[in-house]
Amino acid sequence: MTPDVSHLGMRALVTRPRAEAESLARALASRGVDAIIEPLMGVHYRAPGMLELEGVQAILCTSANGVRALAHASGERRLPLFAVGDATASRARAEGFAAVESAGGDVTDLVRLAAARLCPQAGRLLHVAGNVVAGDLVGMLRAHGFTIDRTVLYETRPAAALSPMAAHAMRSGAIDFALFFSPRTAAVFVRLAGIARVAECCGSITALSISPAADAALADLRWHDRRVAERPNQPALLDALDRVLGERRQG
Repeated sequence: MTPDVSHLGMRALVTRPRAEAESLARALASRGVDAIIEPLMGVHYRAPGMLELEGVQAILCTSANGVRALAHASGERRLPLFAVGDATASRARAEGFAAVESAGGDVTDLVRLAAARLCPQAGRLLHVAGNVVAGDLVGMLRAHGFTIDRTVLYETRPAAALSPMAAHAMRSGAIDFALFFSPRTAAVFVRLAGIARVAECCGSITALSISPAADAALADLRWHDRRVAERPNQPALLDALDRVLGERRQG
């Protein structure tokens, strides 16, 4: 049950790319938390070309951005698509992919799902990725006997600075929470907070991270509190937020 804290006037800094931040902002609003959307990574799709899919038995996507990039690069929608989690799978279905399965977790869960559903002799696998990848999906599936290729269809580039709005909100103590969805984004925030001279403002902010690795990237800053999602996905991160909100309501 989501705590009713609408009267508390809380705000969260959302560091996701805008495409993902919009749905997260709606989830926060339902909890009485206003979102300040501050994308710290920009997504840039590679120019569409002839994506080689001959002999591919299935496509693996480890992010919603990978799905968007794939949809941008190819009109193929019939090949089975295995997604790392539910949000990536939902994006694939929205883009028109007909056969989508979700591993419901992280790269290890995706390897487990692919190994259970697919046969190495049935054809090669294709991992659609960005210029920076987390985990060794290719290596782990090759260890299971699969032939797998990785194709980079998009790039993520860090923001050059915090926006004036975000910096002002931090200086004025208007931000209660900061949400982080990757170690890279967390590291970018730490660097940009130092440049903007707002690092000390984190002392009044609770950081919520999607994974221990993302949380570790925040360790150089002094926070009011740091919490980590029990699973590496948005619903689990929101569950962590709900626990904090419940504690504040009781307090």
